Amino acid sequence: MRSLTDILEEYEFLDGDERYRLLIELGRELEAMPDPLKTDATLVRGCSASVWVYPMRRDDGTLHFLADSNAAITKGIVALVVSAVQDQPAATVADTDIAALLAPFDLKNQLSSNRTQGVPNMIALIRETAARYAAG
Repeated sequence: MRSLTDILEEYEFLDGDERYRLLIELGRELEAMPDPLKTDATLVRGCSASVWVYPMRRDDGTLHFLADSNAAITKGIVALVVSAVQDQPAATVADTDIAALLAPFDLKNQLSSNRTQGVPNMIALIRETAARYAAG
């Protein structure tokens, strides 16, 4: 998975339609999430499309997220969110201001409100899960 910094560098050079294509490409690059993990427990509430996020704690204490969506652009947004915290220690993920890291992408002005309405819920789910893992 590309770093958020690398994605932003590319994103800043693109215009509207090219940014959509980049988001779709990022979604395609997400590690595959097995269908059995796409359950009500991993479903992110409040998204216009179906979005699933599944955290895995590695032996070294880092969190690795599998994520998916049934909508191409939404899946790209999920990829952005996940790339901000992928493979970081649980305590770091819990303390990360993901929304601030995504602010330079200006998603609210680049995409329709339907596509971005679930982003705060994705972020909350990831940070809350990380906080539970960090607390032990």
